[in-house]
Amino acid sequence: MRRHLKLALSLWLALPLGAAALESDRQQPIQVQADSVELDNRTGVSTYRGNVVLDQGTLHLEADLLKVYRGNDELDRIEAEGRPVRLRQRPEGAAADVEGEALRLEYRAAQDRLLLEGSASVRQGGDLFSGERIEYDIVHSRVQASGQDNGGGRVQAIIQPRGDGEQKP
Repeated sequence: MRRHLKLALSLWLALPLGAAALESDRQQPIQVQADSVELDNRTGVSTYRGNVVLDQGTLHLEADLLKVYRGNDELDRIEAEGRPVRLRQRPEGAAADVEGEALRLEYRAAQDRLLLEGSASVRQGGDLFSGERIEYDIVHSRVQASGQDNGGGRVQAIIQPRGDGEQKP
């Protein structure tokens, strides 16, 4: 996978309060639309249901269900479910958006990990990385992908040739 695609995955974490967000996106207001919302201040869980759309700067997320878990006034994790969950963001200086989708997305703030499960894919321009499960460890800049648990399915990577002579890692 190209170096800039790995970087773009980390930039994905611009979900509200995400640690690796684009600075310009983090400064933008978070706008959430949904058919219904339940805010539970006692448990620190916010649940958005039905046609959920979240926008913050260049970040755009679509899901059927979005849950935000907070503890001690800090983000703990974000979970999204959909058919599929769709996520898009324009990395700073990039010519193309990073787009991803999966049936389930989970971001764990303390571990700086993003998990995409269920027909997961990440695309930027003509580059594609897909598998049943894609996990990104931001701290160690490590991507792990796997096929189905039963051994069926495979991980796929499509990397387009570069015209500027840049070598791929």
